[in-house]
Amino acid sequence: MVKRKSEALGDIPSVQPPSQIRKMAAQPATTTIELTSKEVQLKDLLLDTAKFIDGLGELEEPVVLRWAGGWVRDRLLGIESHDIDTAINVMTGEAFALKLCELCEQPDAIKKHAIAESDVGNLHKIARNPEKSKHLETTTIRLFGYDVDFVNLRKETYTEDSRNPQMEFGTAEEDALRRDATVNALFYNLNTGKVEDFTTGLTDMKSRLIRTPLEPFQTFMDDPLRVLRLVRFASRLEFTIDPAAEKVMGDPRVLDALRLKISRERVGVEIEKMLKGNHPRRSLEYIDKLGLYHTIFTDPTYSDIPTPDISNWKLAYGLLDSLRQNKTPGSIYDVLVRSDEADYYAWVLAAICPWENVKSEPRRTGKGKPSPPFGALAAREGIKATNKLCDLATAAHNNRAEIMSLVTAVLDNAPFIAERDRFGMAIRHWDSRAGHWRLQVLYALLVEAMEALAPGSEKPVNRDEFLRKWQRFLDHLHELDVMEAPSLKRIIDGNQLAKALGVKPGKWMTQALEVCVAWQLRHPEATDPAGAVEEVRSQRAELGIPEK
Repeated sequence: MVKRKSEALGDIPSVQPPSQIRKMAAQPATTTIELTSKEVQLKDLLLDTAKFIDGLGELEEPVVLRWAGGWVRDRLLGIESHDIDTAINVMTGEAFALKLCELCEQPDAIKKHAIAESDVGNLHKIARNPEKSKHLETTTIRLFGYDVDFVNLRKETYTEDSRNPQMEFGTAEEDALRRDATVNALFYNLNTGKVEDFTTGLTDMKSRLIRTPLEPFQTFMDDPLRVLRLVRFASRLEFTIDPAAEKVMGDPRVLDALRLKISRERVGVEIEKMLKGNHPRRSLEYIDKLGLYHTIFTDPTYSDIPTPDISNWKLAYGLLDSLRQNKTPGSIYDVLVRSDEADYYAWVLAAICPWENVKSEPRRTGKGKPSPPFGALAAREGIKATNKLCDLATAAHNNRAEIMSLVTAVLDNAPFIAERDRFGMAIRHWDSRAGHWRLQVLYALLVEAMEALAPGSEKPVNRDEFLRKWQRFLDHLHELDVMEAPSLKRIIDGNQLAKALGVKPGKWMTQALEVCVAWQLRHPEATDPAGAVEEVRSQRAELGIPEK
């Protein structure tokens, strides 16, 4: 346990207080929050821990506890929250949490707070990691069903070339002013039972406004990640961004700082949260409107990478949102997007659609397989998307032409559109490298929408007519019963086929099995593989199958 306040602070360098602080009233604005019974139970335990620490006489000031940030914001909005950040005035989070655990082992405390064995989890220390936006170590523990983080109040200052601040203990007001948005700078003081607003958070909550506590330009230059965080919160909460902040979010100096000071992993985390949130379209609209696209969805390691035309990008993400909002059984979105994972992937594909109109190809990087298409590069290097998602982006690009040719064939009632094997084998091919063939079809739809629905298009078409074409294509696939072609159980396996042909398995096997699957698609009722074997025999020479 720390014995003096100076020891509790740790070895944190002294720094100058933040500049350009908006002048605040002597006392913060306040309101109250009606706690649930579980929150009251947690609050009482934390306050008793503070009293326990005060009673030891080792600190110069009494311990004051505040719940901070997102929990306060969400509870004021009527949103339930199970993640609670607890800010402490005179000691580190780890020191407080250790005393909390000590108290929780005392029989009197167990009885008073009705602590069950499962109510207190293990203590976890999360180390300071500036590169991952963790500027101060925190300690977290599971209490009464809540994930509770403990950290000291702090203030921070930045140097010009780093987003990693110098830190020292601070007051509640200094802690509020260092935060990204006023609505995230509210405290609930456990000692007084009051909400404390040292900025304009309560007013901005009522106005549904996302505003920075300090002057916006310097706020973003200090930590450019705040640009994306403001977009995320504005989208999630359906708030508007302060015009003064909007004005500088796309400033070239801020965007340069975003490129130089922020790891792409952190950019990717923010984008993923946006696109997995409840309003992904709003997020992409902000990125579009504020001029952030070319900073986010790009390969920053590619010195002369082209710049895609995003003038019609809104047609892609707007159409995806419309399809999602109007989902009905058998509709385009219902057929093509079938899981939460697919929903997120769909938004990433919508985000990289503009790259499809870049006619040049990425330069090769030496021997080996060719470089991914630009859209996949933007996903891989711009937002550090997973390999699975990058493979999907590559497949969507590579298979788009074939998808479009089959859509056109159905629309034109081509002679072969009743050939079940043609469509089934195509779907199996699309699905073979990256899965999610349905999302690849969706990608082709969104890319075409940017051209077909654009004002001044060479072949103008209204949206309803455009969507009827794609719905007709999907209905045709359903009528052919090829939607599940990738998971079709083979009527014969490789060993059985080799035995039937009287030869040993060889390089020819893969193609021969595909011939069997195509035969199977043409004969969906067949249970005897003899016909498939004969089909292979008839193509023995072409397949390179040796004689017995």
